[in-house]
Amino acid sequence: MVRELDIGTKRFTKVICEDEPGAGGACHKYVVMDQNDIVAGCYAHVSFQNGPIREAGVNGCHQEDLLAIVIDRLRGFQEGEFRCRENALALTKLEEALHWLNHRTQKRIDRGVEGTNVK
Repeated sequence: MVRELDIGTKRFTKVICEDEPGAGGACHKYVVMDQNDIVAGCYAHVSFQNGPIREAGVNGCHQEDLLAIVIDRLRGFQEGEFRCRENALALTKLEEALHWLNHRTQKRIDRGVEGTNVK
């Protein structure tokens, strides 16, 4: 089932989910497209890890990877002429989100279940 995400401004681009939720309830394939011009096509394909790494191997990116990209961009803006309070606040929240995802991962590593479907 292909569906357009109803998240974000959707002023210039749209995000399409191309697959059904898998184990754990998350989808794995997304496309960022031009909102109005189908000919302009696709700006990004994002394929997330599908299945436990110990069983499926590494076969996609992780949400932490995308957060790292956005954090890097916002840090760049904050070092240039486009620094602003809103960017600083967004950057703080994204860094916090990355912290908590990494914290979750470390707890799974400590329990010996990282890379598996064990809760």
